[in-house]
Amino acid sequence: MFRFTTAGESHGRALVAIVEGLPAGVPIAVELIDRELERRQWGYGRGGRMKIERDRVEILSGVRHGETLGSPVALLIENKDWTNWTDVMATEAREIAPEKSRRVKRPRPGHADLAGGQKFGARDLRNILERASARETAARVACGALAKGLLAPFGVEIRGHVVQLGGVPAVPLELSWDEVAAIPDDAPLRCADATVQEQMVALIDETKRAGDTLGGVFEVVARGLVPGLGSHTAWDAKLDGQLAQAVMSIPAVKAVAIGAGVEASALPGSQVHDEISYDGEARGFKRRTNRAGGLEGGITNGEELRVRGHLKPISTLRRALRSVDIDTKEEEAAAFERSDITAVPAAGVIGEAMVALVLAGAMRDKFGGDSLAEMKRNFDGYREQLRGY
Repeated sequence: MFRFTTAGESHGRALVAIVEGLPAGVPIAVELIDRELERRQWGYGRGGRMKIERDRVEILSGVRHGETLGSPVALLIENKDWTNWTDVMATEAREIAPEKSRRVKRPRPGHADLAGGQKFGARDLRNILERASARETAARVACGALAKGLLAPFGVEIRGHVVQLGGVPAVPLELSWDEVAAIPDDAPLRCADATVQEQMVALIDETKRAGDTLGGVFEVVARGLVPGLGSHTAWDAKLDGQLAQAVMSIPAVKAVAIGAGVEASALPGSQVHDEISYDGEARGFKRRTNRAGGLEGGITNGEELRVRGHLKPISTLRRALRSVDIDTKEEEAAAFERSDITAVPAAGVIGEAMVALVLAGAMRDKFGGDSLAEMKRNFDGYREQLRGY
């Protein structure tokens, strides 16, 4: 079984993660993981935390001489800001003066603060916000880099990009793989349309001056997938359901769309379903369009997989919304923690990681193998089976 788990708090000593189920022999380069972590931190509209953290991963186990061993891979990412929080976030019991405790008792609307405090009986909402913070996603991105490392030998590529931010443009962008792949690494918002990107940047500046925040939409595209990943046989085996859960779990994501998504519900079937053809030379079936987003019946169909995540605006505003002190029950302004104006580009990178992790699990389910070489033999045999279908 392929799976991962993370641990750590936003201002704790470090984030840690364990990835299980990687076969032996998968090439692993720390530099590639660090590059993914850097991509997550990049993007116009990010906050002050990005100036503090320079995320780098340390591999603690499961890799030897640049290849996985088949055992669990343990990862560690230090929090550079920990030095400023050693007392507040200490693991051992200690007394802290109230003025230095950084206690949070004015929950932020839209955040996990109040609901989490009620659930766990926390009188200091920092107990909730530290783990609910999107800082945790750095560990997910590191895990996703390992998943991408497993997928690459099978010809699978994954890229994310921003298709709408704060309602700009009015209709989310529709782009080909080549257009997405051509986005330069230094694009401030990972948007393929330079004119639209300039409008987004201007909107972020305006929103920052107003003390507000912005949401948006990112898309993750995966190509090179064989037909047959996932299954129609059980609700939890459907790949579209797994992808929806994975992307929805990203902080601030409130809706997930695959392919034509919600637009398909308003159209007749003749304008939604992808007509099928057969390429005799390539000995394979093809779709004339890809409104299904690469999935039919919870199973990949060989077309590009396209998943979109819709983010609400970040819930920590400089111009604080109204809230209530959980002790006095008096109305007060919500607490403020360091925050971004928008994190849609970062969410796109996290989306890539989550999609990669789901796809890596589907590949492991389908092709098994204790080593990468064995897994590739199984994969090659399946490809031959498809050619004869």
